[in-house]
Amino acid sequence: MTVAPQRLVYLGTPAMAVPPLEALVAAGFDVCAVVTRADARRGRGSEMTPSPVKAAAERLGLSVVHRVDDVLGVGAELGVVVAFGQLVRPHALAALPMVNLHFSLLPRWRGAAPVERALLAGDPVTGVCLMQLDEGLDTGPIHARVEVPIADNATGESLRTDLVAVGTSLLVSHLRAGLGQPVPQDGEPTYAAKITPADLRLDWSASATDRDRVIRLGGAWTTFRGKRFKVVRAEVVDAVATGDEITVGAGAGAGDGVAGGLRLLVVQPEGKAPMAWHDFANGARPANGERLGG
Repeated sequence: MTVAPQRLVYLGTPAMAVPPLEALVAAGFDVCAVVTRADARRGRGSEMTPSPVKAAAERLGLSVVHRVDDVLGVGAELGVVVAFGQLVRPHALAALPMVNLHFSLLPRWRGAAPVERALLAGDPVTGVCLMQLDEGLDTGPIHARVEVPIADNATGESLRTDLVAVGTSLLVSHLRAGLGQPVPQDGEPTYAAKITPADLRLDWSASATDRDRVIRLGGAWTTFRGKRFKVVRAEVVDAVATGDEITVGAGAGAGDGVAGGLRLLVVQPEGKAPMAWHDFANGARPANGERLGG
C-alpha cells in the first residue's frame, strides 16, 4: 500500500495497545471501529470489566465491537493490529488487509510473549516490527523495524513502555507516508510462549543473573516457611552464585537478606503488601541458613 490509508479499524486488547490507538486518532486517522475482547470478570467480584482498549475507545468516542467479522463491511482501507491476542482468520485477511505492530525483531520471538521472552533470555537488544499480517503466527513480511537496546536494569514494565513508545511513532509515521512494499523475514525463528506461573517461580539452582531477570520481569515468586513469597526487587551481588539459603549479615540487625547471589530488597509475603526486606526480616527474623523455596 503506497498510498497512505485514512480509514482504519483497530484491533487490540491490553494497556500496551492503548497508546498506538490514541496516537492514530490524534494524528487524524479515521478509526471507524475498534475490535477488542468482550468484557470479562476481574478479581473476586462479579462486575464485568472492559479491556483497556475498549475503555480508551469509548473515551475517544469510537465504535467498539468484539468480532472481527463485524468490521469487514465498514469501508475501512486497513486494519491495524496491536496485541490483539486472537488469530485473525483467513477470510478476514482476504476481505481487509492488515498490519501488525509486533514487539520483537522478527523472526526472533514470534508469538504471545515477545517482550517477556527477550528479557528472560538476556537478549541485549530487541525492537519493534511493523509487519503485514498473514495466516501464520507472526510470519508476514516486514514494512519497517527499529531496534531497542535492553538495559541491564530493564524491567518488564520499563521495556514494554520503551517498545510501545518506539512502536507508536513507527506506526504513525509509516501510515502517514504509505507502507510501501514489505520484505520477507530473514533468519531462524524463535517462539515466545505465553508466560506461566511456572516461568516466574525462582529456580535456586539457576545463576543469580538468570533469577534477577525473572524478578525484573515482575511476578517472581518462591516459598518461605511453606507459604508463597514474592520477590519484587533484588540486586545481584554474585552473578554466578546459586542456592536458597538466606545469609544474615553480622551486625546488620535483621540482616542483608542475601540468597544465592541476590540481595533481596523488596519482598511480598503471602497475604501482605510489598515491603522492604529489612521490614519483613524484622518481623520474621530469618536465621542464617534458613531456606527459600522449601
